[in-house]
This record gives sequence, C-alpha cells and structure tokens, in this order.
Amino acid sequence: MKINEKNLCAFATSATPIDREGWLDMREVGKSYQRRWFTLKGNLLFYFDKKGDKEPVGVIILEGCTIELTEEESYSFKVVFQCEGGRTYFLCTNSQASMEAWMKALACASYDYMKLMVAELQRQLDEAQAEDAAEAATLIPLTPTGEEPQVPPRGQRYNPFNKMSDTENKSVPGSRHHKENLKPEMPRKKVAFRDIHTMYGRKILADRSEWRAKLRQKEPSEPLIQL
Repeated sequence: MKINEKNLCAFATSATPIDREGWLDMREVGKSYQRRWFTLKGNLLFYFDKKGDKEPVGVIILEGCTIELTEEESYSFKVVFQCEGGRTYFLCTNSQASMEAWMKALACASYDYMKLMVAELQRQLDEAQAEDAAEAATLIPLTPTGEEPQVPPRGQRYNPFNKMSDTENKSVPGSRHHKENLKPEMPRKKVAFRDIHTMYGRKILADRSEWRAKLRQKEPSEPLIQL
C-alpha cells in the first residue's frame, strides 16, 4: 500500500483527536530498547523521538496484528503481525495499569475490530426491535374477525359512545339530553286565571264570613272592624 509521507506527517501533528499518548520503550527483534513518544490516532500508532516533534520517526498501522504479553520484561507487551514477513514490536511501560491501558487501546484500534463491534451492536439492536415488536403485538387487542381495531390519530380523543347502536339510549340520566329524550307528557287542560280567582276567592270569602261571625259572638257590644 502506498502512503503519502507528507500527508501522513501532517495528520500525525494535526489537531485530530488523540486516542492515547505517552512514553513507551520500544524495540524490534534483535535490537535494544529506545524511549519514544507514542501517539495513537485511530488505527495509526505514531512514534516520535521526543514530545512536540513536527515529524514522527515512524508509524505502525494496527491492522492484521495481535497484542500479546511478553515474559522478557516487566510491564511489557508486543504487537505481532502474523503475516509472512510480518514484524514484531516490543513495547514496555512503567506500570501495570499503563500496560493494560495501552494493550486495550491498541487492541481496539484496528478497523477489523470496529467492524466486529458495529456488527455486534447491529445484532443487539435488531434483537431489541424484534422484542419490542413482539411485545407491542401482544398488547394490541384484535377484533372478532382477527383484525386490529382502528386507532384514532395521535392527539384525538376517543369517544366510546360513538360505537353505540341507534337502539341504545345515548343520554345520561339527569342530563339535559336525558330530559329531551323523555316521552312528552299529555297536554294538560288549560286553566284560565278567572277560574283560579273564582275557585280560591270563594274559599277566602267563606273563611272571612266565618271569622266575622266568631267576632260577633265574642264581642257583640264592640263595633265590627270593617275590612
């Protein structure tokens, strides 16, 4: 694969987010350790003579490799390329925590690893959507014909009385509609005001006459009060 060195150097020192950086001791097979400043960006592991250099000394493309522990030095591991003619890089840190963090970062940096992660996340998403669909299907009641009932649009209130037949009474007792739906009563005979006056006037006159007669019996000497 051809790599444009100029663009690669520009990418190494650009403002692109850095996944991890720090000092590591590195050597290849048959060589001694040298202290380098490493910067990990995506699947590209750049290393410099010192921090702040404008150009990297080299780059390791983390594709088709494995990250393994070594038994030679404390807190050391290696980047192994299994292909024919592949190289092996030995890296050493100064603590167990730093070694584990670097091994994890490098193992997760390859494009193949990202593809596996995306495939796994897609599988989990498909399973979750299938479970939600199955749960939703069990919650929707079916009509006697096996069809799903009509669901009113979002925001529209559902009136259960719309399905009542014409023969059913749609009014509520005590409401205005209930009074309107009652059977009309038979028209009553109209009574004139004159008849009311005559009927109650006779009663009043009779009571008045009785009252005046009682007054005469109790006080015959006193004059009657004229009403």
